[in-house]
Amino acid sequence: MMSSDVMQHELVERARTTGALTKADITKAWFIYWLGAEVSNSYERLQSLIFCASMTPIIKKLYPQKEEQVEALKRHLNFFNSEQTFGAVIQGISIAMEEQKTRGEPISDASITGIKTGLMGPLAGMGDSIVWAAVMPLLIAIFIPFAANGSAFGGIAPLILYPAITLAISYGLIHKGYTLGRDSIVGLLQGGRIKELIYGANVLGLIMMGALSASYVKITTPLKISALKGSEVVVQQILDSIAPGLLPLAAVFAIYIFLVKKGPRYTTILLSIVALSVVCSLLGVL
Repeated sequence: MMSSDVMQHELVERARTTGALTKADITKAWFIYWLGAEVSNSYERLQSLIFCASMTPIIKKLYPQKEEQVEALKRHLNFFNSEQTFGAVIQGISIAMEEQKTRGEPISDASITGIKTGLMGPLAGMGDSIVWAAVMPLLIAIFIPFAANGSAFGGIAPLILYPAITLAISYGLIHKGYTLGRDSIVGLLQGGRIKELIYGANVLGLIMMGALSASYVKITTPLKISALKGSEVVVQQILDSIAPGLLPLAAVFAIYIFLVKKGPRYTTILLSIVALSVVCSLLGVL
């Protein structure tokens, strides 16, 4: 009975002496992670170094004892890798779990690590689908016409808007993850809304790639076929009557099939395009 009273007293004392986390504390941790998520990777643990560094201010405030701080830091040095923007949700949940742990909640080290491991893959897929496959191509598509007309604004604007958009999304997600806790994000991932959102983002990305291909991949053929009574059939006109931009679309699909089968061999693709263009030009095909 005495030991139980002592334990309860220690929990109460910790709750009193350990200051509650403020919004500024969470924002500081978030900014550290956002700033270094893609520049601190190691082949062994990928983003774990920056994730641990971002949790350091939180851990120092929650755990007064150095031994506890060391244990918590080691906990966040386990392998971790997610998408930079949407990975903030995991950080918010981890902060909430660490805070609950210091208040005597039955949260084990394994449960914190398990939540991170379980969420990092799905959220990485979601972030890659939305941020890289939708937001970035959309910004590029919007401002390419400005750049094509010689405006520096077309090249600078995406570089300004992209970090601004991802910052805003990530900032909201870490505070949402901290406020709602792990149950809400797990429920969201298990529901159909995430799949619908990812599917919609993929469709939008494909639409933008199709528009870019038709607008900026310039391939035409000067071939003409002699017909009856001395008339000529212009091959390009036939192709345009079937589907405008058919040759650019065929080129894009050919490169896509190569990437799927051979992998990202970009130098090979570039040299092949140059060589094929020269040969076809000499032969009068393109």
